[in-house]
Order: sequence, then structure tokens, then C-alpha cells
Amino acid sequence: MRKLVIGFMVLLVIAAAVYFRFRRPAGRIEVAYASNRDVMLYDTTAAVREPVTTVNYGDRLDVLRRLQDHAQVRTTTGVVGWIDVTDLLSADVWQRAKELEAKAASSPIEARGHTHAISNLHVDAGRDSPRIRQLAKTISVDLFERKVVDAPTTPAAGQDASSASSDAETPPAKKEDWWLVRAHLPDQSTVSGWILGRFVDLDVPAPLPDYASSAGVHIVAWFELNHVADPAGPKPQYLLVGSRGPEGQPCDFTLMRAFTWSTQRQRYETAYVESDLCGKLPVNLTPPTSTGGDVTFSFSDSSDDESETRTYRMHQTIVRRVKEGGSVPAKRKHAHG
Repeated sequence: MRKLVIGFMVLLVIAAAVYFRFRRPAGRIEVAYASNRDVMLYDTTAAVREPVTTVNYGDRLDVLRRLQDHAQVRTTTGVVGWIDVTDLLSADVWQRAKELEAKAASSPIEARGHTHAISNLHVDAGRDSPRIRQLAKTISVDLFERKVVDAPTTPAAGQDASSASSDAETPPAKKEDWWLVRAHLPDQSTVSGWILGRFVDLDVPAPLPDYASSAGVHIVAWFELNHVADPAGPKPQYLLVGSRGPEGQPCDFTLMRAFTWSTQRQRYETAYVESDLCGKLPVNLTPPTSTGGDVTFSFSDSSDDESETRTYRMHQTIVRRVKEGGSVPAKRKHAHG
């Protein structure tokens, strides 16, 4: 009889431990937010488990407890379940994500493109920055701002990290381009964050990619300056800014080209070239005040070791730089192509 009582008490203790571990909602220890769509909450962290509900990106969750790589959370409707911590955003990261969304909403778009691989959005430029959300392939993105950061380094074979960091012969760290983007998701919502630039393909309008490729130019951004009349319909005229060489350049762009439409030749021509820049985005455009009017654009440049604002005016198919005080220097020699 005594053994039976002891056995019953042991079973009772085990049952109580299991209940309080997996079932009893504890007091909230922090607030978090779901970091993906269709995230499943489960009744336990065990291999054999049942789903209890689904949450979506941005849903507020009360974190009740943490257990290794899982957290027990409570939804705003009171449903309690377990979630993988990688599907959670802290309140701080969520706030920073909202600030990035507001920044993107008030910034001019420098370029447009789409993801060509599964990509992560981060709260800041760099792979070690907290992740906001993962993007699928072919997600449309607007590009706003570029940052250059050091790429992660891997010690050479047979060399540990400590010796690599102290080696005076270690080459300079490679640089990576990161972009602040706003992603347009399939459910019509948007999310903003920093993405590794090489994961984005730009949607540059034809025939600009062909002109840039033939000149060995890496396109950074492009802009419609105005439109000209043509028998086939109005044709846009473009400003293109770009650079040469690998990613990680200190300047956002080092050259610019203006492409105008020739109704006589029925093709685009390079009407203006400048190749000695150290330009900084954004490029600010002032549209014409009337049909056929002049358009101006400006940007910050530090090619002479001092930052200055360069301003240009386009009249019909002629682009000239505007000096301070409104004087216009002689038009730079241009090429056709």
C-alpha cells in the first residue's frame, strides 16, 4: 500500500510539472511582434505537438517565458502557444522597423528593382544587424539610400581568427553595398529595411542597360527628366548615374549621363557626360513648371575634397551646369551614341 501511495505521488508531481511547464500562462516578461506571415503557434515544444493558432507579421504578442530556442506567447485574443524565437521581433527592433518605414515614405526613390534570391531585411546595414523580415524572390523594391560596410572575413585555411586579426599582412576588408529599400509584398503591404545590394536586380528601362553595358558602367540610379514629342508618342529623357569597378566604392556614383531622344534618328543619344564626380545620393529633381519647360537637378559632390552642391539645368535636349548666382558655364563637350 505504501509503495502504491508513493508511486501515485510521483505521478502527481510529474503531471503537475508538465502542466505548469506547458499550460499555465505566466505573467508577461516582454512584448514582441511576429516577424513573418502565417507563423504557427503550438501547444508544446515537444516533437509531437498540435497547432493552436496562426499569427502574422506585426501581430503583437506577450512573451510569457523562454525555453532555449522557443518562447511561450499570448496573442491579443488570449490564445497561448509556443513559437520559435526566430519568428519574433523585439519591441526595440519593431520600433526601429517602423522608423525605417517612415523614413522611406518621406524619401525620394532613387531606383527600382526586385529581389533575385531569398533575402533578409535588416534594421541597419550589415549582416550582424537584427533581421526584420525575410523576402522571397521577385519581390519589388524601391531603393532610397546606400551604405558601405565591411564584408565578413573568413580566416585562411590553417589560420585561427585571433592570429588573422593580429596579422599585419592581412589585406583590407572587402566592402559591401547595402541599400535602404521598401519592399512591396504579395498581400499589398510594404516593409522597409536594409538589404545586401547584390541581392537586388535593378529594373532599368530599355535601352539604358545596353548603353551602360557598352560603356562599362554599373548603373546606380536613373531618373526621368522630361518628355519630348514623337510621332509614336511622348518619349522620356533620362539622367543616369553610375560607377565603375566593384561594389564598396566610397562614392555613391562617379559619373552621370543624360540621354535625349532624337526624333530624326529615332534613337536615344548621349547628350551630356561627366565622369569625374564623387556624387552622393539623393539626386533632387525639380520638374518643369510647364510642358516643354526646363528641369533642374542637383546632388552633393565631393570630388574636390570639399562637399558642394552641383546644380544642372536641362533645356530641351541641352544640359548645362548652373553655377552659384545663376550663371551658366559653357556646355561641356558631349558625345552621341
